[in-house]
Amino acid sequence: MALEQRDVESSLTKKGFQKSEGDHSFFTYHLAVGGKTSVWTKTSHGKGKKTLGDSLTTQMARQCGLTHSQFKLLIECPMSRTDYEAILLKAGRITPAPGAQ
Repeated sequence: MALEQRDVESSLTKKGFQKSEGDHSFFTYHLAVGGKTSVWTKTSHGKGKKTLGDSLTTQMARQCGLTHSQFKLLIECPMSRTDYEAILLKAGRITPAPGAQ
């Protein structure tokens, strides 16, 4: 199932990704407490590209440290930011913030 680019970008920013512009829109994940991480993904500025197919969302999921089905949960909002950070911590993609348990 394809996802709308505007929905993906909006959800990413609501879940802690910060957007920066270039030849693509880059999204870098920032911890709720602790700052910028090395977790990132991007979307294209391509003309008329408003729907993101499974191939592209699978790549974005991998960049975000998720499976394709987990990425859809992140975008469609059943997965909270706290749940996402727990997945990243377990996978070793991020480290706990100082003082966090």
